[in-house]
Amino acid sequence: MRLLSRMSLPFALLGLALAGPAIASASADSHGDGAGHVYVNDNTAGTNTIAVFNRHADGSLTPAAGSPFLAGGAGAGAGVASQGAIQLADHGRYLLAVDAGSNQISVLRVDHDGTLDPVAGSPVSSGGVKPDSIAVHGNLVYVANSGVGGSNYTGFILAPWGHLYPLSRSTVTLPDGSAPGDVLFNNDGSKLVGTEVGTSVIDSFRVGWDGRLTAAPGSPFPAQGLGPFGSQFRPTSSNQLFVSNAHNGTGLGTVSAFSDSANGTLSSIGSSPFANVQTAPCWLIISPDGRYLFAVNTGSGTISRYTITPGGALTLLGSTTVGSGTGIGAVDPGLTPNGRTLYVNESAAGAIGAFAVSGGNLTELATTPMPAGSKPAGIAVN
Repeated sequence: MRLLSRMSLPFALLGLALAGPAIASASADSHGDGAGHVYVNDNTAGTNTIAVFNRHADGSLTPAAGSPFLAGGAGAGAGVASQGAIQLADHGRYLLAVDAGSNQISVLRVDHDGTLDPVAGSPVSSGGVKPDSIAVHGNLVYVANSGVGGSNYTGFILAPWGHLYPLSRSTVTLPDGSAPGDVLFNNDGSKLVGTEVGTSVIDSFRVGWDGRLTAAPGSPFPAQGLGPFGSQFRPTSSNQLFVSNAHNGTGLGTVSAFSDSANGTLSSIGSSPFANVQTAPCWLIISPDGRYLFAVNTGSGTISRYTITPGGALTLLGSTTVGSGTGIGAVDPGLTPNGRTLYVNESAAGAIGAFAVSGGNLTELATTPMPAGSKPAGIAVN
């Protein structure tokens, strides 16, 4: 058990965090199955907004009353090439979103009906330039900043009342042009990884009891393809990491599988990388039971479907077309907690697509329009 997992008083935890910040080893957010909500970072130029949709048992979506909600910062007004631009935190009590146009992070309180209210003091500086991805574990938050002159990973503590406090001495500086596309924790919060799309390497860290990062021996690790992009740890295994390789070229997309050792060293699993004969697999997501992986191929407008063996090797089942063959800019995916519905940001069509999930099979459902002017980045589902 990690040192601070024994602490039960959040105010005591924050007191330690402000003096020498620490993390709670709470498990990842979880909610009951059934209807809920879908949140999308609109990434609108000028005043950024968050679109909120009521999610129904049949997978359909309807806009929540008052949607879209002001985020507080400014969006980029153009696509943000990343995964994880919006995240739920504190068991769904708060929503965190990047404001890539103003170098800030917005924190909003999630009301009982799924609608949003800004938290006092939000937004806060991201600690760098052009934030594009957020990782959350317990009350520990890391942000990937991807812009020139301020590319880094920076840590924060999320207070019980929703304020984000910078974690001193947590920033890991990255070279200009590294273009981090995703930052994420493993399931128990002991590891953090980040993909550098621009330099085709993967950063791997151990997370200390105080929330600060120690680079794994040999980090950064060469990716197994060009443009390592989306990534996820297997929900049922804290040491199996999967990474999409987006820039190999037409029909040459692959997904890599790694074993993440106790000290953070990454090693290849089986015959990784695993081909999908598609173009630009940029985003990926794994079913809650850890049995299936879905990779969104932006260049070919499809979703590749893989099974995952207990050891972490992938077997390609096939690829499902998005939008009846048009592709329509398929990017960020999000799965419901029960794994039965997959939502995909159809950026070029200004809509959210939905797919019924049955094991490793996908059946396309109706799409739902996004707010006018949105350039959406990231999906969060509860």
